[in-house]
Amino acid sequence: MSMETAKSLVTLLNDKANLMRIHSIRSTTEAGSGHPTSCASAAEIMSALFFAVMRYDPNDPVHPDNDFFVLSKGHAAPLLYAAWAEAGLIPKEELLRLRKLDSDLEGHPSPKLPFVDVATGSLGQGLSAGVGMALAARLDNRDHRIHVLMGDGESAEGSVWEAAAMAADEGLGNLCATVDVNRLGQSEPTMLKHDMDTYRIRWEAFGWQALVVDGHDVAELLEAYEKAAATSDRPTVLLARTYKGRGIEFAEDKDGFPVKRLIGVRSFRFRMGGRRQTRDSRRVRATQSVTRSRHARPLAPPWLRLQGPTPAWLPWMAMSKTRPSPRTSRKSRRSASSKALSPSRTWWARP
Repeated sequence: MSMETAKSLVTLLNDKANLMRIHSIRSTTEAGSGHPTSCASAAEIMSALFFAVMRYDPNDPVHPDNDFFVLSKGHAAPLLYAAWAEAGLIPKEELLRLRKLDSDLEGHPSPKLPFVDVATGSLGQGLSAGVGMALAARLDNRDHRIHVLMGDGESAEGSVWEAAAMAADEGLGNLCATVDVNRLGQSEPTMLKHDMDTYRIRWEAFGWQALVVDGHDVAELLEAYEKAAATSDRPTVLLARTYKGRGIEFAEDKDGFPVKRLIGVRSFRFRMGGRRQTRDSRRVRATQSVTRSRHARPLAPPWLRLQGPTPAWLPWMAMSKTRPSPRTSRKSRRSASSKALSPSRTWWARP
């Protein structure tokens, strides 16, 4: 790849990352709940994976030759949906229906969707699923690569290290984990914060190839993923140092914004390629000047809204009426789900 082509690719991936941030902010604001700052910290990671690293057919997420992706930090589901929207599978207007009772875009990934192979609402489970997928690919003599995106908070759970030990013992070179080390958990900083050396030493002690990278540097991420693909005798983990709420000036690397809607602030500045887009605080205050009762939902500011009325408070868990068996194949699971859903909800169903 020439230097000019490499620079163009990095620019494209940075633009994709920013677009996915915007989608995540809009969808969680429209829903009235969610984790926009956790999405923002992993935007460059997802951009690199989905638009440069992974092999998959964006029009057929259940194609048998696709690489596998597991979002272990399932609360960042809006970012996953944004990635598939940018890939062309999900209509972008559908993202604004996040967490609605009649929407398939739940707050955490559900296998009812064709591009979700394992539900990850419970933290600490994604790597174990990834280990199983990597072993299955070996038994089937397939050259799939399995990518697992984890959070730094969940890496404190014992199930993660049990899976890490097994992956190293089996020499799963087709498994690549990425830890989004954004320093902040749900209610307080994580135990190790940004102590990247300790993270590296722990993973190396379990037999993994551990690569410390700047999680917001696309070029560095691409180089690390290339090195991971070239390592066949052991699994690889990318330890990506990131900042929670990256690109959101009033929330970046600040505690207290895990599940809040980004509304009612004095100003909003989002950095895109070095430029800042600013919305004056008067526009925000104007949207909140409407007289409302004590129980009414506040209106979202105009720079985070696209269309339609402000939604009412929605439940966190919109349970599906149909739950295909996890043992079914990708193809059969998609077919079973398509038949059970109403025509208005099968935007992803294809012949």
